[in-house]
Amino acid sequence: MKNSEITGLSQEELVVRIAEEKENLVKLKFAHTISAIENPTRIKKVRRDIARLNTEVTKRKAQSASETK
Repeated sequence: MKNSEITGLSQEELVVRIAEEKENLVKLKFAHTISAIENPTRIKKVRRDIARLNTEVTKRKAQSASETK
C-alpha cells in the first residue's frame, strides 16, 4: 500500500484497514508457524503497512490538535 493511497482514506477507513491488516498479520504468522509460507516477506510488508496506517492516524490527530489550539 502506497502513502498516496493511505492519505486518500478517511479516518474511519484507516481504523478499519488497521484492524484488517492486524488480523491478516496474525493469520500469516500462524500459517508460517505451522508450515513455511511461500513468501515470508509478506509478513514484513504487512507489518510496514500497519505502521504506515498508524503513522497517518497519529499525523491526523496531531493536525487536529494543533488546529483546535
